[in-house]
Amino acid sequence: MTYDVVVIGGGPAGLSGAVALGRALRSVLVIDSGEGRNAPAEGIHNFLTRDGMSPAEFRAAGRAEVQRYGGEVIDGEVVSARPGFEVTLADGSVHRSRRLLVTAGVTDRLPEVPGLAERWGRTVLHCPYCHGYEARGRAIGVIGTPGEQMTADKLRLWGQWSPDVRLLPVGDIAEVVDQGVRMTDGTLVERDYLVVTTRIEARAGFLAELGLKAVEHPMGIGTYVPATDPSGRTEVPGVWVAGNVADPMSQVISAAAAGLTAGAMINFDLLPPAPDKQ
Repeated sequence: MTYDVVVIGGGPAGLSGAVALGRALRSVLVIDSGEGRNAPAEGIHNFLTRDGMSPAEFRAAGRAEVQRYGGEVIDGEVVSARPGFEVTLADGSVHRSRRLLVTAGVTDRLPEVPGLAERWGRTVLHCPYCHGYEARGRAIGVIGTPGEQMTADKLRLWGQWSPDVRLLPVGDIAEVVDQGVRMTDGTLVERDYLVVTTRIEARAGFLAELGLKAVEHPMGIGTYVPATDPSGRTEVPGVWVAGNVADPMSQVISAAAAGLTAGAMINFDLLPPAPDKQ
Protein backbone atom coordinates (compact mmCIF):
# COMPACT_ATOMS: atom_id res chain seq x y z
CA MET A 1 0.00 0.00 0.00
CA THR A 2 0.96 3.65 -0.22
CA TYR A 3 0.69 5.37 3.15
CA ASP A 4 -0.25 8.98 3.55
CA VAL A 5 2.89 9.46 5.63
CA VAL A 6 5.96 7.42 6.51
CA VAL A 7 7.66 8.61 9.68
CA ILE A 8 11.36 7.73 9.88
CA GLY A 9 12.25 7.57 13.56
CA GLY A 10 10.24 6.41 16.56
CA GLY A 11 11.33 8.85 19.25
CA PRO A 12 9.22 11.59 20.83
CA ALA A 13 9.07 13.71 17.67
CA GLY A 14 8.13 10.86 15.35
CA LEU A 15 5.58 9.29 17.68
CA SER A 16 3.97 12.64 18.45
CA GLY A 17 3.69 13.46 14.75
CA ALA A 18 2.24 10.03 14.05
CA VAL A 19 -0.41 10.45 16.75
CA ALA A 20 -1.45 13.81 15.29
CA LEU A 21 -1.72 12.27 11.83
CA GLY A 22 -3.60 9.22 13.12
CA ARG A 23 -6.11 11.47 14.84
CA ALA A 24 -6.50 13.25 11.49
CA LEU A 25 -7.48 9.87 9.99
CA ARG A 26 -4.30 9.58 7.94
CA SER A 27 -2.60 6.24 7.24
CA VAL A 28 0.79 6.34 8.97
CA LEU A 29 3.77 4.02 9.21
CA VAL A 30 6.49 4.67 11.80
CA ILE A 31 9.85 3.01 11.14
CA ASP A 32 12.08 2.90 14.22
CA SER A 33 15.72 1.81 14.26
CA GLY A 34 15.68 1.51 18.05
CA GLU A 35 18.70 3.83 18.44
CA GLY A 36 17.18 6.44 20.70
CA ARG A 37 19.60 9.16 21.76
CA ASN A 38 18.45 9.02 25.38
CA ALA A 39 18.27 5.22 25.61
CA PRO A 40 21.10 4.90 28.20
CA ALA A 41 19.45 7.41 30.58
CA GLU A 42 17.53 6.18 33.60
CA GLY A 43 14.67 8.59 33.00
CA ILE A 44 13.48 11.61 31.06
CA HIS A 45 13.07 14.99 32.74
CA ASN A 46 11.43 18.37 32.12
CA PHE A 47 8.42 16.65 30.55
CA LEU A 48 5.42 17.65 32.64
CA THR A 49 3.67 14.59 34.17
CA ARG A 50 6.30 12.22 32.72
CA ASP A 51 9.28 13.12 34.89
CA GLY A 52 11.48 10.10 35.63
CA MET A 53 9.80 7.79 33.14
CA SER A 54 12.38 5.56 31.47
CA PRO A 55 13.01 6.18 27.76
CA ALA A 56 11.94 2.61 26.99
CA GLU A 57 8.66 3.04 28.88
CA PHE A 58 8.04 6.38 27.16
CA ARG A 59 8.56 4.86 23.71
CA ALA A 60 6.33 1.89 24.51
CA ALA A 61 3.55 4.22 25.64
CA GLY A 62 4.01 6.37 22.53
CA ARG A 63 3.84 3.36 20.23
CA ALA A 64 0.62 2.24 21.91
CA GLU A 65 -0.91 5.67 21.30
CA VAL A 66 0.06 5.60 17.62
CA GLN A 67 -1.52 2.17 17.23
CA ARG A 68 -4.63 3.28 19.10
CA TYR A 69 -5.27 5.77 16.30
CA GLY A 70 -4.67 3.27 13.51
CA GLY A 71 -0.98 3.91 12.89
CA GLU A 72 1.55 1.14 12.31
CA VAL A 73 4.96 0.86 13.93
CA ILE A 74 7.74 -1.44 12.74
CA ASP A 75 11.37 -1.94 13.74
CA GLY A 76 13.91 -1.41 11.00
CA GLU A 77 16.79 0.67 9.69
CA VAL A 78 16.11 2.95 6.73
CA VAL A 79 18.98 2.87 4.24
CA SER A 80 17.54 5.06 1.49
CA ALA A 81 14.62 7.32 0.60
CA ARG A 82 14.00 7.98 -3.08
CA PRO A 83 11.92 10.53 -5.00
CA GLY A 84 8.30 9.45 -5.05
CA PHE A 85 8.98 8.55 -1.43
CA GLU A 86 10.08 4.96 -1.67
CA VAL A 87 11.73 4.08 1.61
CA THR A 88 14.02 1.04 1.64
CA LEU A 89 15.02 -0.77 4.80
CA ALA A 90 18.16 -2.76 5.54
CA ASP A 91 16.20 -5.99 5.15
CA GLY A 92 15.29 -5.01 1.56
CA SER A 93 11.66 -4.18 2.23
CA VAL A 94 10.23 -1.08 0.53
CA HIS A 95 7.48 1.21 1.82
CA ARG A 96 5.81 4.02 -0.12
CA SER A 97 4.11 7.18 1.01
CA ARG A 98 2.75 10.52 -0.15
CA ARG A 99 4.75 12.50 2.43
CA LEU A 100 7.78 11.92 4.68
CA LEU A 101 8.38 13.02 8.25
CA VAL A 102 12.03 12.55 9.18
CA THR A 103 12.65 12.28 12.93
CA ALA A 104 15.68 10.00 12.87
CA GLY A 105 17.55 11.90 15.57
CA VAL A 106 21.28 12.29 16.05
CA THR A 107 24.35 10.42 17.20
CA ASP A 108 26.55 11.83 19.96
CA ARG A 109 30.28 11.39 19.25
CA LEU A 110 32.17 11.37 22.52
CA PRO A 111 35.85 12.24 23.04
CA GLU A 112 38.00 9.15 22.49
CA VAL A 113 38.83 8.49 26.12
CA PRO A 114 38.87 4.87 27.34
CA GLY A 115 35.99 4.11 29.68
CA LEU A 116 33.96 7.18 28.74
CA ALA A 117 31.43 5.67 26.33
CA GLU A 118 30.60 2.79 28.68
CA ARG A 119 29.31 5.26 31.27
CA TRP A 120 27.46 7.55 28.85
CA GLY A 121 24.03 8.57 30.09
CA ARG A 122 24.67 7.30 33.63
CA THR A 123 27.69 8.99 35.22
CA VAL A 124 28.92 10.67 32.01
CA LEU A 125 26.56 13.54 31.22
CA HIS A 126 26.22 16.46 28.82
CA CYS A 127 23.06 18.42 29.69
CA PRO A 128 22.59 20.07 33.09
CA TYR A 129 18.88 20.54 32.47
CA CYS A 130 18.55 16.80 31.86
CA HIS A 131 20.77 15.58 34.72
CA GLY A 132 21.88 18.52 36.87
CA TYR A 133 19.30 17.98 39.61
CA GLU A 134 20.34 14.35 40.04
CA ALA A 135 24.02 15.40 40.24
CA ARG A 136 23.40 18.29 42.65
CA GLY A 137 25.99 18.71 45.37
CA ARG A 138 28.21 15.94 44.02
CA ALA A 139 31.79 16.03 42.75
CA ILE A 140 31.63 16.88 39.04
CA GLY A 141 34.42 16.87 36.47
CA VAL A 142 34.10 18.84 33.24
CA ILE A 143 36.16 17.24 30.48
CA GLY A 144 37.23 19.91 28.03
CA THR A 145 39.93 22.15 26.66
CA PRO A 146 41.34 24.92 28.89
CA GLY A 147 40.67 28.36 27.43
CA GLU A 148 37.82 27.14 25.22
CA GLN A 149 34.64 29.20 25.61
CA MET A 150 32.32 26.20 25.61
CA THR A 151 34.34 24.57 28.38
CA ALA A 152 34.29 27.78 30.42
CA ASP A 153 30.54 28.04 29.97
CA LYS A 154 30.03 24.47 31.19
CA LEU A 155 32.11 25.12 34.29
CA ARG A 156 29.96 28.15 35.13
CA LEU A 157 26.70 26.43 34.37
CA TRP A 158 27.31 23.21 36.26
CA GLY A 159 28.50 25.30 39.18
CA GLN A 160 24.86 26.19 39.69
CA TRP A 161 24.18 22.61 40.80
CA SER A 162 27.38 21.87 42.72
CA PRO A 163 30.15 23.79 44.50
CA ASP A 164 32.62 21.05 43.56
CA VAL A 165 33.15 21.39 39.81
CA ARG A 166 36.62 20.81 38.38
CA LEU A 167 38.10 21.13 34.90
CA LEU A 168 39.78 17.97 33.58
CA PRO A 169 41.81 18.75 30.42
CA VAL A 170 40.92 16.11 27.87
CA GLY A 171 44.54 15.80 26.72
CA ASP A 172 45.65 14.86 30.24
CA ILE A 173 43.20 12.01 30.75
CA ALA A 174 44.35 8.40 30.47
CA GLU A 175 41.07 6.66 31.25
CA VAL A 176 37.75 6.91 33.03
CA VAL A 177 37.17 4.49 35.92
CA ASP A 178 34.35 3.99 38.37
CA GLN A 179 35.96 6.28 40.93
CA GLY A 180 36.58 9.11 38.49
CA VAL A 181 39.40 9.89 36.08
CA ARG A 182 42.93 8.51 35.86
CA MET A 183 45.25 11.20 34.54
CA THR A 184 48.27 10.53 32.34
CA ASP A 185 50.60 11.15 35.29
CA GLY A 186 48.88 8.35 37.22
CA THR A 187 46.87 10.60 39.50
CA LEU A 188 43.30 9.53 40.25
CA VAL A 189 40.85 12.43 40.36
CA GLU A 190 37.78 11.17 42.17
CA ARG A 191 34.53 12.42 40.64
CA ASP A 192 30.94 11.26 40.97
CA TYR A 193 29.92 12.60 37.55
CA LEU A 194 31.71 13.68 34.41
CA VAL A 195 30.48 16.23 31.90
CA VAL A 196 31.50 16.09 28.23
CA THR A 197 30.77 18.04 25.09
CA THR A 198 29.83 15.72 22.26
CA ARG A 199 29.87 16.28 18.53
CA ILE A 200 26.30 15.85 17.37
CA GLU A 201 25.77 14.19 13.98
CA ALA A 202 22.36 14.06 12.31
CA ARG A 203 21.23 10.63 11.13
CA ALA A 204 20.44 11.74 7.62
CA GLY A 205 22.64 9.82 5.17
CA PHE A 206 19.60 7.98 3.79
CA LEU A 207 18.20 11.29 2.47
CA ALA A 208 20.94 11.79 -0.14
CA GLU A 209 18.85 10.59 -3.10
CA LEU A 210 16.19 13.15 -2.21
CA GLY A 211 18.75 15.93 -2.40
CA LEU A 212 18.73 16.55 1.34
CA LYS A 213 21.83 16.38 3.50
CA ALA A 214 23.01 17.39 6.94
CA VAL A 215 24.99 20.62 7.21
CA GLU A 216 27.10 22.21 9.92
CA HIS A 217 25.09 23.81 12.70
CA PRO A 218 25.63 27.59 13.17
CA MET A 219 26.64 26.97 16.80
CA GLY A 220 29.47 24.67 15.76
CA ILE A 221 28.09 21.71 17.73
CA GLY A 222 27.78 19.28 14.81
CA THR A 223 25.37 18.72 11.92
CA TYR A 224 21.62 19.01 11.41
CA VAL A 225 19.02 19.03 8.63
CA PRO A 226 17.63 22.57 8.41
CA ALA A 227 13.95 23.31 7.97
CA THR A 228 12.74 26.20 5.85
CA ASP A 229 9.97 27.24 8.25
CA PRO A 230 8.88 26.61 11.86
CA SER A 231 6.64 23.71 10.83
CA GLY A 232 9.66 21.58 9.87
CA ARG A 233 9.11 21.84 6.13
CA THR A 234 12.34 21.27 4.15
CA GLU A 235 13.49 22.51 0.76
CA VAL A 236 12.31 19.21 -0.74
CA PRO A 237 8.52 19.31 -1.31
CA GLY A 238 6.70 16.73 0.77
CA VAL A 239 9.50 16.20 3.32
CA TRP A 240 9.41 17.51 6.89
CA VAL A 241 11.92 17.20 9.72
CA ALA A 242 11.38 17.39 13.48
CA GLY A 243 13.19 16.62 16.72
CA ASN A 244 16.94 16.45 17.20
CA VAL A 245 17.68 15.84 13.52
CA ALA A 246 16.47 19.39 12.90
CA ASP A 247 17.26 20.90 16.31
CA PRO A 248 20.16 19.20 18.16
CA MET A 249 19.42 21.21 21.32
CA SER A 250 15.83 19.99 21.54
CA GLN A 251 14.77 18.05 24.64
CA VAL A 252 12.09 15.37 24.81
CA ILE A 253 9.17 17.71 25.38
CA SER A 254 10.22 20.19 22.68
CA ALA A 255 10.92 17.36 20.23
CA ALA A 256 7.41 16.01 20.83
CA ALA A 257 5.97 19.48 20.27
CA ALA A 258 7.88 19.84 17.00
CA GLY A 259 6.58 16.47 15.86
CA LEU A 260 3.00 17.55 16.59
CA THR A 261 3.48 20.76 14.61
CA ALA A 262 4.98 18.92 11.65
CA GLY A 263 2.22 16.30 11.71
CA ALA A 264 -0.49 18.96 11.67
CA MET A 265 1.13 20.79 8.75
CA ILE A 266 1.62 17.58 6.79
CA ASN A 267 -2.07 16.81 7.22
CA PHE A 268 -2.92 20.29 5.90
CA ASP A 269 -0.55 19.76 2.96
CA LEU A 270 -2.41 16.55 2.06
CA LEU A 271 -5.78 18.30 1.77
CA PRO A 272 -7.32 18.62 -1.72
CA PRO A 273 -6.63 21.96 -3.40
CA ALA A 274 -8.95 24.84 -2.57
CA PRO A 275 -11.81 25.17 -5.10
CA ASP A 276 -10.34 28.29 -6.70
CA LYS A 277 -7.08 26.46 -7.38
CA GLN A 278 -8.56 23.39 -9.05
